[in-house]
Amino acid sequence: LPSHNALQVTISESLLPVLPQVLGRIRQLFDLACDPDAVYETLEQMNDLRPGLAVLGTRVPGCFDVFEMAVRAVLGQQVTVKAAGRLAGRIVREFGTPVDTEIEGLTHLFPSAGDIAVMAESIQDSFGVLGVTSARSRTIGELARLLVEGAINFDVPARPEDEIARLEEIRGIGPWTAQYIAMRAMEWPDSFLETDAGVKKALPGYTSKELVELAEAWHPWRSYATVNLWNSLSRLS
Repeated sequence: LPSHNALQVTISESLLPVLPQVLGRIRQLFDLACDPDAVYETLEQMNDLRPGLAVLGTRVPGCFDVFEMAVRAVLGQQVTVKAAGRLAGRIVREFGTPVDTEIEGLTHLFPSAGDIAVMAESIQDSFGVLGVTSARSRTIGELARLLVEGAINFDVPARPEDEIARLEEIRGIGPWTAQYIAMRAMEWPDSFLETDAGVKKALPGYTSKELVELAEAWHPWRSYATVNLWNSLSRLS
């Protein structure tokens, strides 16, 4: 209906042979499979904590490239979003695949897990000159290796909890990073980031343990609850 929000997508003719794959990634990126009414039916109770905390129609942003999303999550540990974006930009300019487009600023594809996995022991030196710490470089290298070997599956796994546990076995990936990757890359609707600074700011006065207990009532839509909490911060400022 004209009164409803809609997403309009323009795709070049060169992408027509892979149109189903492109549309599938767009659906993931914009969470188009979401049933907003079903989510809100559970999360409406968040408004008892503070009016307007849960908003009908809130979506969980996905991603177009799961490996890029995972790398950005690792780079974003304990730094600002802007700083993580700068590091990701350096990586794609140095190791990405050049592409010829008519879009200003779109010059490279993010390197694949295979591109990074072949760096092996040299990744600390290769990424170090770009400003990425040795620890995060090793984490990204190990993540790439496991993805290439199929030891970790981001392709909407049947049991995201198992993949989260495997992620947490990687040195340098803790619960926050694993849950964030599950939310954005695995399309898992039930991630919850109780230690996240934004979540704590949106619900001040609660310990991490108390936040987990509070969020029990928000199953199976805790990813949406998390996004609602983040979004509420802009309304507080």
